[in-house]
Amino acid sequence: MMAARTICHFLMPLSELWTLLVLATAMTFTPGPNTTISTALAANFGLRRAMPFVCSVPVGWGVLLSLCALGLGALVVAVPALGWAIKVVGVSYLLWLAWRLAHTRQLGQASDESLKVGFVQGVALQFVNIKAWMLALAIVSGWVAGQDNPGLRFAWVLPVMLFYAFTSNLTYALVGSLLRGWLAGPDGTAQRLVWFNRAMAGVLTATGVWMLLR
Repeated sequence: MMAARTICHFLMPLSELWTLLVLATAMTFTPGPNTTISTALAANFGLRRAMPFVCSVPVGWGVLLSLCALGLGALVVAVPALGWAIKVVGVSYLLWLAWRLAHTRQLGQASDESLKVGFVQGVALQFVNIKAWMLALAIVSGWVAGQDNPGLRFAWVLPVMLFYAFTSNLTYALVGSLLRGWLAGPDGTAQRLVWFNRAMAGVLTATGVWMLLR
């Protein structure tokens, strides 16, 4: 036990670790593009349909974080036009998803294409998600770059962040799946689903506006 504590302290002091965990909790469990889509997919199509997207988030974000650690983040910061291009593509995609979601009026089946966001789309979404970029840049600048052992620190930080990315989206997806019965309504007309989808579309739209203003 003492040896493990010594190794952990060498890689990252406990105070820094706790700060990292607080940041990860605040950024991954607060509503954003990923959690909103996870909830909407599970509510409309079931947990099984949502799982490819849930699994894609840590994969895509892990690649993004790794690239930022290798210097991509510094390039995005240094070239404002590149940052704006990421914003425009990301916001356009979120608005398109919001429009499709707002027009989804029935609980779908696995084959329903009205809101197709699978594993590949989920991975790609991380690269146009400003919230994901902000978190990646904050972690690299605060916990990896300029440290005496950046490689070891990154090897410590990466699995922690992947765990949070997966857990947060799985939690939102579980909530969405639990709402399916209630959203169908007692008469089966799914009027509750219509308003739920409109609310989720509103969250995505508001997120897109927030991304543009950052």
